[in-house]
Amino acid sequence: MSNEWDKLFSAARGVIKPRKVSDSMEVGSVGAAMLTKSGSIYTGICIDTGSSLGMCAERNALSSMLTNGEYEVTKVCAVYQDGTVMPPCGACREFMMQLGGDVKNTEVLVNNQGKTVKLCELMPEYPYN
Repeated sequence: MSNEWDKLFSAARGVIKPRKVSDSMEVGSVGAAMLTKSGSIYTGICIDTGSSLGMCAERNALSSMLTNGEYEVTKVCAVYQDGTVMPPCGACREFMMQLGGDVKNTEVLVNNQGKTVKLCELMPEYPYN
């Protein structure tokens, strides 16, 4: 992996701290890191709930990015607690696509061997490609 991907992998791995918050909520088994066009890195953790109110680590990181006034993500990395790189789920892919701009060319790390794909390759039938 390149130096940027190593930084993102380390940042995502660094926020992973699985813990039980309550009988209906566990957090932190997945960490994500986003690199923005300005060079900032935002991280997030997954929030698993006993209902559909949870949030993936990627959307959590994107929410932090948006909170800080940025909206142009260039690279995405998500990591499970055992160190396995995970591509974003469909909801996260859709969330990212709705950011607009050049988001379809966002690079996504999809495995631990350093394979990357553009977000639009994960969304081949998306109407805005």
